[in-house]
Amino acid sequence: MKNLFCPISDERVNEKVTRLTALLTIIVVITAFALGSWFLMAFLVADFFIRGFTNMKFSPMSCASYWMVKLMKLPLKQTDKAPKIFAARMGLTMTLVFSILYAMQYTAPAFIVGGILIFFAALEFAFAFCAGCTIYTYLVLPFYKN
Repeated sequence: MKNLFCPISDERVNEKVTRLTALLTIIVVITAFALGSWFLMAFLVADFFIRGFTNMKFSPMSCASYWMVKLMKLPLKQTDKAPKIFAARMGLTMTLVFSILYAMQYTAPAFIVGGILIFFAALEFAFAFCAGCTIYTYLVLPFYKN
């Protein structure tokens, strides 16, 4: 099997925070669908946008995760920030897609896209497995090779 490659950077983030943020993402996606909440869908879009495209240190969900990690006194475990940014951009895309599909009353396809996002977030939360690295390796990296 070919090696997986992730985008890399000099910046580091606490892996415990990113894993808890993934759990919060799962909870918010499920709640948004269960309640049909446009507010929660818009909140997810904004949160993923902040994580993926701004220089802000925390989005609302990552800030909540940060404080939960502090309260639980979980040990610091640093990880590369670049794959997390790429994953946030994928999350933004998926959240926009399922929100638009849901608004157009294509609920089954919206649930499928939301389910894929939940699956990816569950992999991050449970196993610290970055599905974004797999996607990056096979769908993005080939366009940047000479």
